[in-house]
Amino acid sequence: MSELFSSSPLTRRGFLSSSAKLGAVIAAAPYIARGADVGAAPNADTINVALIGCGVEGLILTNAMLPIPGIRFKAVCDIWPYNLNRSARLLQKYNHEAKPFEDYKEMLATVKEIDAVVIATPDFMHAEHTNAALKAGKHVYCEKLMSNTVEGARSMVLTARETKKLLQIGHQRRSNPRYQHARDKIVRGDRLLGRVTNISGQWHRAVTDDFGVPKGQEIPDAKLAKYGYANMHEFRNWRWFKKYAGGVVSDLGAHQIDIYNWMLGANPRMCIASGGVDYYKTHEWYDNAIGIYEYPTKEGIVRATYEVLTTTSAGGGYHEYFMGDEGALKMSENPKFTKIYREARAPEWDDFVTKKLISRPDSGEGATAGLKPWDKPRQRMAMPSKVPTGAAAGGPAKVDVRETAQLSAWDIPVTLDKAIHQPHLENFFNAMKKGEALNCPAEEAFASAVTVLKVNEAIAAQKMLTFAPGDFVV
Repeated sequence: MSELFSSSPLTRRGFLSSSAKLGAVIAAAPYIARGADVGAAPNADTINVALIGCGVEGLILTNAMLPIPGIRFKAVCDIWPYNLNRSARLLQKYNHEAKPFEDYKEMLATVKEIDAVVIATPDFMHAEHTNAALKAGKHVYCEKLMSNTVEGARSMVLTARETKKLLQIGHQRRSNPRYQHARDKIVRGDRLLGRVTNISGQWHRAVTDDFGVPKGQEIPDAKLAKYGYANMHEFRNWRWFKKYAGGVVSDLGAHQIDIYNWMLGANPRMCIASGGVDYYKTHEWYDNAIGIYEYPTKEGIVRATYEVLTTTSAGGGYHEYFMGDEGALKMSENPKFTKIYREARAPEWDDFVTKKLISRPDSGEGATAGLKPWDKPRQRMAMPSKVPTGAAAGGPAKVDVRETAQLSAWDIPVTLDKAIHQPHLENFFNAMKKGEALNCPAEEAFASAVTVLKVNEAIAAQKMLTFAPGDFVV
């Protein structure tokens, strides 16, 4: 396979050709992605779970798992008694006998009936915790970002292969039925957007204070040092420090940049970025960052931008915007930010309403009564290559319809009536019990980790960085 990893410059055709070959390599790899191949849990009706990491994300995942039938918590693990006791009390309330542990090694060695381990620890511990659980014979669900380093993420893929255990990474949008409908029916399938040419995405947050410590709940310095933390402030605010995480790009951007790859079914060929510690002077990682990618696809280049801000909530929250020559899709886990827009030149979309790919907002499927004139479906409009204006055209100024054409807005008729993490966890457990394919197996999550972490590298380098197709494959 040495020809796939040549250091010579790649054309778009060469990149796509190499990527296709690598796709075949991935398909043939011995990584196990279906529970049917590894055997279901010993008791197919019940899956015994342990949680490592009982902080905010661990609590979110716990609440998402509690409604899932057949899930029984057998152990919880955290080095901070404050978090550990809170989780134990919550699970006891729902009649789960979850034994508390400070040391994950002790937990894995003593609680033999564990079938699966859910990991929600800081990024720098993901590889260690995941690899240990896999080697102990457990299936693993690990939160994103897969690791704060490419090397750590690579080790997780290799261990999953070696142990033949399931490894799902927590890019939960991949299991959201609205996102699945958008990708399979709108962006790909029926291609309502036409040719996708651009993507933009953002996550904007207002200024917030660092996390503090409840009085009397400090962890002794010696114990912090034992587990790799410099002090209590860094333990509580680990996302902002380079030893523990990848900053806001991997904390927030990882969710959305992963969706760029997933929606397109492609990986980028370059990245350029800008960012800095512009506001929070007690942090190491950038508080604001902007990245640009180029994705080579069969239809041509797709240019993608991503912006994460932590100094303002202005600009419409968090979303991903896929823009094509016949329509645009604005997606978010928050339904109020989700819309699909039709370009004036696009063919009418009434057939897609009939097929239930999209729906009219507030007026029933296919209805046009009561809509404003510019919001009704219309015939494809021919767009002139040049629009004469003013005296140069020998007459009065004319309006360029390319700049003023109204976009008609439509809805996606698919809803999610569960916690946003629940479908992704259900997919993981169904892979164990029923052989369902994982929606985010380690191989794909590794490619996303490579894509995400390149933003920080590009900011530091202050220049454009390139990817080779082999960068995305273990």
